[in-house]
Amino acid sequence: MSSIKITGHRINDVRFPTSLTGDGTDAMNTECDYSSAYVTLLTDSPDGLVGHGMTFTIGRGNDIVCTAIKEVANRLVGKEIESLFSDMGKAWDYIMADPQLRWIGPEKGVIHIASGAVNNALWDMFARSRNKPLWKLVVDFTPEEFVRATAFRYITDAITREEALALLKAKEATKAEREASVRSTGYPAYVTSAGWLGYSDEKVARLTKEAVAAGFNHFKMKVGANRDSDLRRGKIIRSVIDDPANLPNGHKPPSPASLEGKNAGPTGAVLMIDANQVWDVPQAIEYVKSLEEIKPWFIEEPTAPDDILGHAAIRKALKPHGIGVATGEHAHNRMVFKQLLQAEAIDVCQIDSCRLAGVSEVLSVLLMAAKFGVPVCPHAGGVGLCEYVIHLSLIDYIAVSGSIERNVLEFVDHLHEHFLYPCSINQQGKYNVPTNPKEGYSIEMHEKSIQEFGWPNGSYWVGARKTEN
Repeated sequence: MSSIKITGHRINDVRFPTSLTGDGTDAMNTECDYSSAYVTLLTDSPDGLVGHGMTFTIGRGNDIVCTAIKEVANRLVGKEIESLFSDMGKAWDYIMADPQLRWIGPEKGVIHIASGAVNNALWDMFARSRNKPLWKLVVDFTPEEFVRATAFRYITDAITREEALALLKAKEATKAEREASVRSTGYPAYVTSAGWLGYSDEKVARLTKEAVAAGFNHFKMKVGANRDSDLRRGKIIRSVIDDPANLPNGHKPPSPASLEGKNAGPTGAVLMIDANQVWDVPQAIEYVKSLEEIKPWFIEEPTAPDDILGHAAIRKALKPHGIGVATGEHAHNRMVFKQLLQAEAIDVCQIDSCRLAGVSEVLSVLLMAAKFGVPVCPHAGGVGLCEYVIHLSLIDYIAVSGSIERNVLEFVDHLHEHFLYPCSINQQGKYNVPTNPKEGYSIEMHEKSIQEFGWPNGSYWVGARKTEN
């Protein structure tokens, strides 16, 4: 296998018309066509080994990301895969190190998320070559292998390799116990599907009831367009999730430790709110204070995602009101997370599997969050993000933080049917653990989906244009 090389790549611009149903709508993003800039790394392996990866956009500009992916992926053509797999941290550095491509970041924006798609594809290939789901590949690493696979440049003032190694070794002896536990129970999830701004009150109430019946006890709603509307919708959601009559048969109350500091209601249900960056700092503070009545655990993305000190000011001002601050969905890179943690600006760390430049950079954020004692609750939804992030949360729980009590992973119930290995939720509202040894990073898309929704010549989009004309 040592002589197998990456021979090329295939890139697809895939877009789904989610703007037609209001899915994904929030105060900032009023029309979203969930899209995948999708790459497959090809090899000369006799058994057809490939690696699939993607990054996520909401429509226009997806073609720009695909162009950037092509330029980044070209760096891996001709490389022996085992040489790359032996030191994934070094491989990540190499992917990021083209000086001319780096200039148009550096390590941010289009070039960074394109690099993430390529790194994710390489990790997918690595996991497939070892016949393991991605999470299992990584949790089976020794602490030394884990550290070697991680991106450390620019973060050693927050966590050194030696500190990371000590942290991982402290958890190593109990990894098998946590793995067995989460395989049995699943990983805690929260649901956003009921909370989009584009939904009617009736749809919000119906979807919330369905989510409660499905076993969820953490719920998130979008806010920021209209204060009165936010309060009204928040009260609707609260009236459903706080009513014991809506609980499913056999409901087991959450553990007190999992609800500590979350403003849980009488049934143990937790509500979170998300502004998607629409406010200035003073506006965010006053607006969120006015929503205290609906008892949110945290406000997500209250202001610009790069404003570390702004988040710190908001957190300080909201602390007396018992409301926390979360962000990370649009945090450019590990350095932003480093500063958010150092500035004590967040109560919850929200990594994104596609905004960060792949698994190697995600590992660095997991390590920093564990050192600073901040729970990681990844952003998902979109297309493919739920498939991705269950792997990352399992890595965090089993190998890094060892903590699951306060953690919840976002779940949105759409577009999973386009993947060969879709994520799934059990009857307790928890993610099932991916177990198929062939699925890698779970992001392989059905060819028929690519053919139908490929932009601009997929059968759906050709048909849509004909209808318009």
